[in-house]
Amino acid sequence: MNSPAGPLSPSPPLNAPTAAAPPQPSIAELFLAFAAISLSGFGGVLAWARRIMVERRGWLTAEQFNEAFALCAFLPGGNMVNFCMIFGARMRGPLGALAALAGLLGPPMILIIAVGALYAHYGDLPALRRMLTGVAAAAAGLMLATVAKMARPLFKNRAVIAPVIAVATFVAIGLLHWPLPLVLAVVVPVSTGAAFHNGKRR
Repeated sequence: MNSPAGPLSPSPPLNAPTAAAPPQPSIAELFLAFAAISLSGFGGVLAWARRIMVERRGWLTAEQFNEAFALCAFLPGGNMVNFCMIFGARMRGPLGALAALAGLLGPPMILIIAVGALYAHYGDLPALRRMLTGVAAAAAGLMLATVAKMARPLFKNRAVIAPVIAVATFVAIGLLHWPLPLVLAVVVPVSTGAAFHNGKRR
């Protein structure tokens, strides 16, 4: 009688189910998703981009979103413009990048032209100025909430260096007002080396 590990033990089927791959959006879904992001992004679209990409659609994990946005923030140009181009190209190639860009920029462009025309006529009203002050406070709150969500994956792994680098960068740029190129010249090699070292330890 053969043991379970013997030669007659059944081997796993070749087409055994594996972990489900994340859904891949179509061209139309890319356009509609980024249009929804742009029209919902009062005070900045970063909060809504993360919510739709990670929480609602599941197209990216929290770690993948952080990595993609970190690359886009490092490159010249608008962060979300870079993000939509990279994400669209990754999903559907050049057409996906164009669809994402059209969704991100098209609807807000039409809206801002209309709002700009109204602001040119009514921008000096005191009530409108107070309203814009309240909107600015809400926008700051949205940004802080999104930063907290994006920082959460940094604290899940046991590497202490990632939160330290994030805090040091914030202090250097936000509080001490050191030049951005100088800070990046130090932070980027240190964070890259720490990531490689952490990967080897795993």
